[in-house]
Amino acid sequence: MTSRPESPDEATRLFETALAAIDAANADDPHTLEVRGERRPKELAHAELVTEWVRRLRPDASEALRLAARAHHVRRWEISREGYPQDRSGYLRWRKDLQELHAKITAGILRQAGYAEPVVERVENILWKRGLGRDAEVQTFEDALCLTFLETQLAAFSDQTPEARVRTVLAKTVDRMSAPARRLALELSLPDDARALIAESLES
Repeated sequence: MTSRPESPDEATRLFETALAAIDAANADDPHTLEVRGERRPKELAHAELVTEWVRRLRPDASEALRLAARAHHVRRWEISREGYPQDRSGYLRWRKDLQELHAKITAGILRQAGYAEPVVERVENILWKRGLGRDAEVQTFEDALCLTFLETQLAAFSDQTPEARVRTVLAKTVDRMSAPARRLALELSLPDDARALIAESLES
């Protein structure tokens, strides 16, 4: 295990090595997603979007927050929702197992790259959303996740789900977002009906 390097060049190399390993892990996603006119491996596209939203919300984001953003759903497809009971308890178990998977894979990548343990632990804490409501960076992470969901999944979710359920999910999503993130949500390029749903949720 190496300690956190002091050289700016070495720090950049370390960060870029970790990002490349995370992206390589996500590039294997068998599912694809069209985002902004381009079809990409789903979790690779999500990772890039969450990274982008983090930078917009917090230009001074720490290295740990940027790493967590890139790795938030790393290899998510390895644990299928279909393997769990289709009820609330099954859903919660699935989510917990996913968080454990993401944290384990990410920690392994960071240690392999040469990150010191305090950085690894900080990234894991952000991935687990520990301190949400108290930790500003964890809130930024949550905001970025919510904005990515709204941008990439809301329209399809609305088409496939009863309206009452859509409104419930959207209300819970908006409730988790900070004021700056809510303002950005109104700027998303979405179908008119999806944008109207977001605006309505923000007003309620």
